[in-house]
Amino acid sequence: MKKNILITGASRGIGAATALLAAKEGYQVGVNYLNNHEAAQKVVTTIQNLGGTAIAIKADVSVREQVAHLFDEFDKRLGPIHALVNNAGILETQKNVVDMEVERLVRVININILSCFLCSQEAIRKMSTRYGGEGGAIVNVSSVAARTGSPNEYVDYAVAKGAIDTFTVGLAKEVATEGIRVNAVRPGFIYTDIHASGGEPGRVDRIKGNVPMKRGGQPEEVAKAILWLLSDAASYSTGTFIDVAGGR
Repeated sequence: MKKNILITGASRGIGAATALLAAKEGYQVGVNYLNNHEAAQKVVTTIQNLGGTAIAIKADVSVREQVAHLFDEFDKRLGPIHALVNNAGILETQKNVVDMEVERLVRVININILSCFLCSQEAIRKMSTRYGGEGGAIVNVSSVAARTGSPNEYVDYAVAKGAIDTFTVGLAKEVATEGIRVNAVRPGFIYTDIHASGGEPGRVDRIKGNVPMKRGGQPEEVAKAILWLLSDAASYSTGTFIDVAGGR
């Protein structure tokens, strides 16, 4: 039986890499995006050219009504959901805490935290054996910033990812008897274009010397950890974390 996976923020970076790897492992893939339809469609087309099944669905995953539409559309076009990857996230321009505007904090919280809550709620309603579902797995994409605090750059982002860590542990315990496992990955300095959003496209190269392995990571390396946590090989793992950070 084909398994179906929904990945938020899957038009680029870690999300796109996860979508491609999931398709290679036999999943039918829902590629969620917000603004860049062309990039999302490119991921879908690549999967289709490899003989897989994928669809692109536009939705702002920080808005409840759009999340409900996202899951309904996914169910209608692919069938029951078996796996969710909460990957959508944003960075804003590097700043110290004292200079951060309230509006910025709201944006960072909504995209990085609220989206994870809303999508997980919908996934549980559809996957949980308590509601007649078949069970499944959720992986949240956190960050090593949750441990380091990201001072002088992105403390707000670090705070949001710290919340994701707490959410992962709490939710895992809540749904452990409902056939759902909930885990997280914490990427370190990964070569994606999210750093350009923070105002420094070359950030990974600047700070990779602080990583014990002395290099940045690739999105595909994070994707492999995500797919392992979703797989039957991780059947006794819930509420756990994999750091993909070169030893940082």
